[in-house]
Amino acid sequence: MDKKYFDLVYDESIKAFDLNEVPIGAIIVKDGSVIASAFNIKESNNCSLDHAELIAIREASKVLNNWRLNDCDIYVSLDPCPMCASAIKQARIKNVYSALSNTDNSYTSIINSIFNLSDNTNDSVDFQSNLDVDRFKILLNKFFEKQRNK
Repeated sequence: MDKKYFDLVYDESIKAFDLNEVPIGAIIVKDGSVIASAFNIKESNNCSLDHAELIAIREASKVLNNWRLNDCDIYVSLDPCPMCASAIKQARIKNVYSALSNTDNSYTSIINSIFNLSDNTNDSVDFQSNLDVDRFKILLNKFFEKQRNK
């Protein structure tokens, strides 16, 4: 885990915030190089699939010309949702580093279950959360406050 990558995730999150999207960003790193970066564009595209993690996975797969993202790490603003956690697992991403955890314990339990499920083709995913809490929490709170005051 490298803090400099959270700076890049924060930059992606700001892009989403500026578009009035939930400020979530994601980057994918392989061998110390950023191979993909993305931010939420669900509202802009009116598509429930346009989460930062899914967009970053799609971009990284194109860069590597392979859907298997072996030995890649993903850095995210907030713990992934179950859909994104499943995609991360299917893409065979090795490590997930999240700046901020989700406050719903049942949600966290689902994510941990997905990442720790072992089968014949997919290893478990190493998942670490709450690695850069303060600034991401402030940004998310600022976003939701702005939404309430509309």
